[in-house]
Amino acid sequence: MLKQVSTYITYNMIGLEHGSMLANALEFFIYDTTKIFLLLSVIIFAVSVVRSYFPPERTKRILSHKKEFIGNILAALLGVVTPFCSCSAVPLFIGFVEAGVPLGVTFSFLISSPMVNEVAVVLLWGLFGWKIAAIYMGTGLLVALLGGFIIGKLRLEKWVEEYVYKFHLNHDQEITRQTFRDRIQYAKWNTADILKRVWLFIIIAIGIGGFIHGYVPQDFLAYYAGPQNPFAVPVAVAIGVPLYSNAAGVIPIVYALMEKGLSIGTVLAFMMAVTALSLPEIIILRKALKIKLLGVFVTIMTVTIILVGYLFNAIL
Repeated sequence: MLKQVSTYITYNMIGLEHGSMLANALEFFIYDTTKIFLLLSVIIFAVSVVRSYFPPERTKRILSHKKEFIGNILAALLGVVTPFCSCSAVPLFIGFVEAGVPLGVTFSFLISSPMVNEVAVVLLWGLFGWKIAAIYMGTGLLVALLGGFIIGKLRLEKWVEEYVYKFHLNHDQEITRQTFRDRIQYAKWNTADILKRVWLFIIIAIGIGGFIHGYVPQDFLAYYAGPQNPFAVPVAVAIGVPLYSNAAGVIPIVYALMEKGLSIGTVLAFMMAVTALSLPEIIILRKALKIKLLGVFVTIMTVTIILVGYLFNAIL
């Protein structure tokens, strides 16, 4: 239905020439914009109800009293159902550290929350099928577990800025008991709020995806990031780091890149770099982490993401 609508608008209403680059780009833009916003509205509403059962204080209490490796697993899984992009997850990261949650556990959450959120997984499912969605979710959780576990084993608490440990939060804050009607009202508000905050990023991302789909020759992308280029994955990661978007916003770009023939591992590495290793996140983290710890985090994430990319290029 959506495909027919986008085709009708492009060729019948606007009157563009069939097969032209502009027509291909515009049809892609109309179709993906409609599809993604419909999916987001439904998914965010449903997930917001689930999230209402996991406010920050409850999350911290769950993680603060577990053994470290179990904490890594729980933190990575809880990251899937928390409403944070890479930048907005940083304040909660600080709260975790101050509350006594092990440093490695907090990093598992920090990595998982922006990278493997449920909105991205469902959108990937809708665009690429359940196998790619499952691969992305599984590898994202693995990166979060490994990254957090390694940082935890290195015992780098001394490289956290001192003020973080002095940043007191109210640990006795009671979790507000809500009725189901309250949760539905919260879900409506949260859906509108999130869409209000991310719509521009999504439109820009779909616009970039449409441009790539319509104007960038397949040979150009295949040359610089195609399967025959042994450095395709590092190149994709290097391009992804300066960008800033949540996972839902970057998916249209990923979709366009895959249609141009890029390997699945290269595309996954690009998406992970954008969502979990963005330059704005690194700048914000610098306020809480000393340069050495920030360097360790960036190095571990970069190496892990590149390895994931090469692994999936080799087996898929």
